[in-house]
Amino acid sequence: MIIRKIDEIIGSENEVKGTGWVSSRLLLKKDGMGFSFHETIIPAGTTLEFCYKNHLEAVYCVAGDGSIEDLTSGERHEIRDGILYALNNHDPHILRGGKEDMRLICAFNPPVTGRETHNKEGS
Repeated sequence: MIIRKIDEIIGSENEVKGTGWVSSRLLLKKDGMGFSFHETIIPAGTTLEFCYKNHLEAVYCVAGDGSIEDLTSGERHEIRDGILYALNNHDPHILRGGKEDMRLICAFNPPVTGRETHNKEGS
């Protein structure tokens, strides 16, 4: 059994910061679960462009607000507490923070190893 506390992740090597986001990595590849599990904070007003070429991601919003824009279709969707989105086709997208910081719970498959950040292409 694995027990992790977010308070012990914050400020440790498993808290990874990028431009416009902070990810607390609760489960990683080395944990052997077949996925990684993170809490990610997107500050209010932030605009980020991503496309995960090597991972699928499911994201559940538990606080705050924002939107996601599918760059393939041009569709834009509201994000707020209680909404999940899944990037099941390596979808290029823009994530926008709203009026409040977004607190997102994320699962990645395959799992990340821990120190990954985004490159210039957003992957």
